[in-house]
Order: sequence, then C-alpha cells, then structure tokens
Amino acid sequence: MTVRLLLVDDDPLVRSGLKLMLGGVEDVDIVGEASDGAEVPRMVREYGPDVVLMDIRMSGTDGLTATERLRAAPDAPEVLVLTTFHADAYVLRALRAGAAGFLLKDSAPEAILDAVRKVAAGEPVLSPVVTRRLIDHVTSGTGDRRGERARQALAALAEREREVALAVGRGHSNAEIAAALYMSVPTVKTHVSRILTKLDLNNRVQIALLAHDAGLLDADGTESGDAAGEWDTGR
Repeated sequence: MTVRLLLVDDDPLVRSGLKLMLGGVEDVDIVGEASDGAEVPRMVREYGPDVVLMDIRMSGTDGLTATERLRAAPDAPEVLVLTTFHADAYVLRALRAGAAGFLLKDSAPEAILDAVRKVAAGEPVLSPVVTRRLIDHVTSGTGDRRGERARQALAALAEREREVALAVGRGHSNAEIAAALYMSVPTVKTHVSRILTKLDLNNRVQIALLAHDAGLLDADGTESGDAAGEWDTGR
C-alpha cells in the first residue's frame, strides 16, 4: 500500500531534505507539509495522512502539544517524532501521548523510510540503543505514584496478558512473543489488542512504558527480580 505522509517541521531545509529523500519512493506519497504544530489538525482533516512525521521542537505550537492533541482524537494517524536528542524529555512525553516512535534527525535515509513504513504498518520504532537510554531515563524519573498506578493497571490483566505485556516491554515482535510463549501470532495480536483496550492505551510503546513504570523490567529490558512477586501478590 502507499503510505500517505504529512511532514511537520519549522525548518524549511529539513522539510526539503525529507522531501528529497522520500518524495521519489514509490510507496510513499507526501500529501502535505506544515511549519507549525497548529496547522496539523486542519491538514490531517484535509489530506488524511497515514503517518505524521513530526518535529518536536518548533516555534509556535510545538510537536509535543500537536501530538497530544492529534492522538486524543478518534481515528488519528500514527505519529513518528523527530528529535536531535537521544533521550529528550519531550520525546518521552510524546510517546506517552501516543506517538508510535521517534527518529533522530541525523538518521540515514533508509532508516527514515523503514521507520515510516513500519509505523504505517502498526509497528513501533525505537532502536535498541535509544530504547535503553530512554528507558533508563524513564525508570530514573519514575515516582512512587506513577509506579503504583502502573502496577495496579497491569494487575487488572489476565495472567497470559501480563506475560505478553512484559514481552512487549522487552521490545519483542509478535513472532518472538509467539515463539517464547508457545502461542500463535494471531493469538498474540489478540492479547495485545485486549491489553490496549483494557488499559486504554494507544499502542505497544505505551504498553512498554507501563511495564517499565511498574518496575517489572530493568533498564536493559530484562525482568526485574521483583516482577514475580508483584504478580503473586496481585498488586
């Protein structure tokens, strides 16, 4: 399928570079571009993009505010955020708001194209190196209240759903989860959909953040020593 892409960046040189990289690709159609987050709602309604490639730091309405507003609306397109920092606090907030992942602005053209395709297909985009830094930032700044809320939310899941949630938190694909938990890929997809519905989340990235907030995974994605105890106590 052709991915309909909206570019949002206040730097015209960046937009020109992205158009040069992506404009000639057969399965990507750049339907519009914006220089301010305030323009995004109107352009989404007008052009119906599948993915919004969103700069975070912009004058006027920044990408964080635009992402929060956009993802709060029904049938919102996926958002892939752009940043110059590996663990920008704005990026973390954008992911919590429902962005499907993020890219560094100095990413190779093929990496940007691959990310756009993956996000359009419903896959999160977080490189392993960046994920480790980001999760370390998440866990180091997680307060007791957020951790308790996360544990209570995950405790509401069925046992199999919790296992899937932890696997998502480790960054595993549906195929990897299916192999590890001895279930079919369609069954994994069903569990993920139920988790998203039960916890009122947007995507897999938010499931992963919740698992880390709950203290059930260490910064490297491995299960923490307290994880089994948390499930056993029902907390």
